Amino acid sequence: MKFGTFVALTFAAALSATAATAQPALFNDTGVTMGHWHLASKDPEANKKIFQAMGGKLFMPGGAPLIMFPGVYINLTLGNMAGEGGSQGSVANHVGFIVDNVQQRVAQWKAAGVKVLPGGNGRLDQAYVETPDGLRIEILEDKTQGMPIRNEHVHLSMTDAEIPKAQAWYAKTFGGKAAMRNGAPVVDIPGVQIRFLKADAAQVRTAGRVLDHIGFDVKDHAAFVQKITAEGVKLDDMPRKVPNGSTIVYITDPWGTRIEIIQRAPLGPEVKS
Repeated sequence: MKFGTFVALTFAAALSATAATAQPALFNDTGVTMGHWHLASKDPEANKKIFQAMGGKLFMPGGAPLIMFPGVYINLTLGNMAGEGGSQGSVANHVGFIVDNVQQRVAQWKAAGVKVLPGGNGRLDQAYVETPDGLRIEILEDKTQGMPIRNEHVHLSMTDAEIPKAQAWYAKTFGGKAAMRNGAPVVDIPGVQIRFLKADAAQVRTAGRVLDHIGFDVKDHAAFVQKITAEGVKLDDMPRKVPNGSTIVYITDPWGTRIEIIQRAPLGPEVKS
């Protein structure tokens, strides 16, 4: 089964089975699924408008804006922090959605005021959206999918020699499936594909950039933390429960991607705006 088909099926099953928590994709055998991107945005309102125009749904857990797409949540604020520097130049070079028809969606988004950049080499099945503070989002096409848009990938940038190490680390740490896509190594985790982009030099850490960190949801926080610490993964801080009821901890991968591990409390109702 192709990864795209797998994600679509698991998302559909999870949506009906766990509607109360709005879980975007089923957990794998390690108890992990894609969670979120966390933005340290200088203009959360502008980003909210962009993501809602692209089909995202707004929630306000704990009073903070959060946008949900199939397969991913997007946190728009990180306290009072405003990130310095876009995603390009950091380890998390860009993120990616997949839509049912690129040209149709691009036309809709442009009509709603979203700035959309063309695909590379005149490609009509690819486009890019870049937020005002520099989050780069690749848009790709799968005409067979039964939803307008869903999360697809996170593209990490590192030197060629580090890519096999990173593939092995993500597969082991998160129970992902190492695979190849177009001749390049990837790791499949429910709700997302981790891809690797060759860079001439090591990239800067994500912390403090507009895409400060990515996050994975876990089924059992204590058990997962015990697993990764036994494997030698160092925690950036101590596990804790936050006011909205979620339990979180942070780690940083060996290449500088900050990662939140979260057992997520229910989001509450969608906010209609």
